[in-house]
Order: sequence, then C-alpha cells, then structure tokens
Amino acid sequence: MSKLHVNGIHLNYEISGQGQPLLFIHGLGSSGQDWEEQVSFFSKDYMVITIDVRGHGQSSKPPGPYSIKLFAEDTAACIRSLEFSPVHIVGISMGGMIAFQLAISNPELIKSMTIVNSGPEMAAHSFKERLQIIQRLLIFRLFSMQKIGEVISGRLFPKAEQKELRSMMIERWAKNDKLAYMDSFKALLGWSVMEHIGSLNCPALVIAADEDYTSVSSKEAYVSKMPNAQIVVIKDSRHATPLDQTEQFNKTLASFLSKHA
Repeated sequence: MSKLHVNGIHLNYEISGQGQPLLFIHGLGSSGQDWEEQVSFFSKDYMVITIDVRGHGQSSKPPGPYSIKLFAEDTAACIRSLEFSPVHIVGISMGGMIAFQLAISNPELIKSMTIVNSGPEMAAHSFKERLQIIQRLLIFRLFSMQKIGEVISGRLFPKAEQKELRSMMIERWAKNDKLAYMDSFKALLGWSVMEHIGSLNCPALVIAADEDYTSVSSKEAYVSKMPNAQIVVIKDSRHATPLDQTEQFNKTLASFLSKHA
C-alpha cells in the first residue's frame, strides 16, 4: 500500500508486476481492492496499478463537493507523479466515467481505454430517470452503508452460488464513509462528455454486460460515435462483470490489450 500527495489529498495506490502500465479505476462505493482478480491475472504481463478514488478506500475523504472532472484530475496527477504515461486505462461504472473524462482532458496520458458497464454521461432525460435519482438519494440518506450494501449485493449477485460475492460486497460496502459516498454520487449527476467522444482517437473497448442497469443498445449507440471503438457483450452478467464473469472478462480485456501493446 502506497500513497501519493496530489491535489491536496493523499491518494492510495498499489503496483504489481512489470511491463506496460495498466491502470484500473473502480466504481462508486468500491475500491482498488475489488480488482484483485484482475491484478493477479494481468500482473504477469503488465505493470498493474490500482487506485482508490478520492473519498474511497484508503484515500483521503475531504468534504465535497466532488466532480468527475476532479476525480480525473486526481488520476492524471497520479499518472504524472508515477511517470507511467501513457497508460492503458480500465474503468468500471463511475471509473468508466473518470476514464472518459481523463481521455478527453488529457489524451496524451492514455494509450488505450476500456469502459466497463458505463458511458460518457449521467444525465436524466425523463421524469422517470429524475425520479429514480431522487429515490436513490433518499435511500442513501435513510439507510446505513451496510444496509445499502445488502440491497445492492442482492441485485448484483442474485444466484445461490454467488453467496460469497454477496458477503464480500456487504462487508466492504459497510466500510464506506457515508458523506464521501453521497458526495461521490452527487458528482455523477448531470455529468456529460457526450459531445466530445467523436474526438477520441485512442483505441477503445466497451465491455457491456447483457443484464447491466443500462441497455446494450444504449452503449452501442455511443460506441458508434467513437472513431476507434468496439463493443463486446458478456452474457449472464450484471453490473459487476469483472467479479461475476471474471474469466470471460479477463480473456476479453487481454485480447484487446494484446492488439494495442
């Protein structure tokens, strides 16, 4: 476990293996710890870097407001401090948003980009979507982090044989700082780089679970606007694809990286 002082905070990171730098960015309420299956797999061929985003894991949790742009600035400062650019970057959910923002703001730092169950915007386009956001904010305010973890883990890992994954997620989710979690969720609201994705020239892979919160078709729509992007659909998977379909996820990502190493 190591820490960097960037943008007035301490950012936790870990490095494993040697080779071209491969940076993984986790999602909301998660941490670099949730990439452990990818660390053990990819560190045989790459220098794998995992970070805890501001407000998460072992990184600093200063008062908000937070923003995707701020998370991306932290990540860019980390890459520059470690002198690893350009990097292959992999981001899931909120981490995918950070990857998009980083590729737009600092394209010189990115060698390739992999987006997992995410997209280039988090904007409510209908009354129903706005209502869902309000409901989530109310749930976050009313319930403990452990209770929220229990609800989310049940949705992500509903199968009987996924009991260990559910237990692991509940245990880790309970460690979240509630205020930092709320500020991180608010950072997503209204964020968009959709109008800029046509200018992204780095090789891009979008991994889409067939049972993710957002549809495969919505991901295909934005991929069609990117000049050097492809999409791969992983079946029998929900939002946490690197955990519920680890082997297929690793195989898909390894194939993409090998073409752009």
